[in-house]
Amino acid sequence: MRKLEPLRLKPWMLPIVVVALVVPIAAAFTFAGPGAGLAVGALVAASILVVAARARFDEPIEVGASPGGRYMLLVVITQALEDPALAGAVAEIAAAGAKATGAGDADVMVLAPAVNSRVAHWLSDLRRARYEAQRRLAISLGSLAVAHLDGRGQVGDSDLVQAVEDALRTFPAQEVVFVTAPDRAREVEEVRRRLDRPVRTLEANVPRSKPEASS
Repeated sequence: MRKLEPLRLKPWMLPIVVVALVVPIAAAFTFAGPGAGLAVGALVAASILVVAARARFDEPIEVGASPGGRYMLLVVITQALEDPALAGAVAEIAAAGAKATGAGDADVMVLAPAVNSRVAHWLSDLRRARYEAQRRLAISLGSLAVAHLDGRGQVGDSDLVQAVEDALRTFPAQEVVFVTAPDRAREVEEVRRRLDRPVRTLEANVPRSKPEASS
């Protein structure tokens, strides 16, 4: 069972935190009336929810048991794999891994996280994000097929790190390759830090006229 890294507070800090939360609400009720007090209370509650939502698991990413004699490669795409050179680079990585492990062919999974805009994410509107992920997945699998690399694909969670965690539970890849833009460097670095196997990044060209939505 994964758990969040505990927030360690010194004993003298707890009363300060409580006062910082309660005093603004009490002051608003006293000096500006119930309406203002409720508004400040709602703002404090929203701030707590935002902090909780942004909390990250900081334990090693769990990977399922790896079957022997197979080289498994997870390709994570936040951008469509349209560039033949990038598709060729992924094919070369897969071929090298299969050769190094003595496997006949590489078992390749292409993961397309349903990356979403912040507003749509908070509104739980994933329809457009999932459609875009499916489109990205179809293009990428086609590009890899042209590069003589067969793979299967799936759409993942809107959170990039969570999508990788979910995939690795059932697809225990020996290596992970990200095809992504520079704005995803923080999430890629988190996966690299928490995963006990190689993580590579292939930078995709992002069209300026139609930027990819961020989560």
